[in-house]
Amino acid sequence: MDKKFYVPNIKLDKIDRHILSLLHENSRISYTDIGKEIGISRVAVQTRVNTLFENGIIEKFTTVINPAKVGKTVSAFFNVDVEPQYLESVANTLADDPAVTSLYHMTGPSKLHMHGIFIDNQEMESFLTNKLYAIKGVVSVDCQILIKRYKSRIGMKL
Repeated sequence: MDKKFYVPNIKLDKIDRHILSLLHENSRISYTDIGKEIGISRVAVQTRVNTLFENGIIEKFTTVINPAKVGKTVSAFFNVDVEPQYLESVANTLADDPAVTSLYHMTGPSKLHMHGIFIDNQEMESFLTNKLYAIKGVVSVDCQILIKRYKSRIGMKL
């Protein structure tokens, strides 16, 4: 089996799941507070969190910024059809752009699905015409502007 694609089947017990749930709700919660909630020591919590991190169950700890609070008011989703031989280079170019918040290789007629945030419609239009359409291998782009967000996946709940 190719180790690059091997994902070990890691068993999470009730305590691991409870720790993950608490961290998902508040990633700034202290190990001491988690220990008090669950009934184990701070050291035991730290050991379990480190193990979850080392095994790739916790990918990273990060800060989620509200785009509107920093002047990014336009949120848009793009389906980008790419010539197959340019898929990797287009994906790498888009992944490096700060306006692109997520990028996925999808099945179906569109090869790449991405999300971007922009200050206004003019910035989004500039991104489309000066960046996205200018990338070699991009065949077509379908753009949809977000009207209202009801739920966003930030991490995964167990």
